[in-house]
Amino acid sequence: MGMVIVAGHLLVDPAERAAYLEGCREVVEQARRTDGCLDFAITADLVDPSRINVYERWESQDAVEAFRGDGVSDEQGSMIRGARVAEYGAVEERVLS
Repeated sequence: MGMVIVAGHLLVDPAERAAYLEGCREVVEQARRTDGCLDFAITADLVDPSRINVYERWESQDAVEAFRGDGVSDEQGSMIRGARVAEYGAVEERVLS
């Protein structure tokens, strides 16, 4: 498989969203410095105050797995009320702009 895209969203209590995102800052910085990472973002949704959007683009499945490790911390995991995140294999890229 070629490029891997990880996309979806997490749901947290709206009152905890800012703290959750701040807790992700180091992970985002680390991911973006990791070999094989093409893009990595964890962001607040503009419409739903409980939603956090997840987007990652990696050169390969091996790169994803080398970075992923144990996933979110226990503290962050306890803040998540729901999630829908999936990995997608991409075989070609067409640049639109």
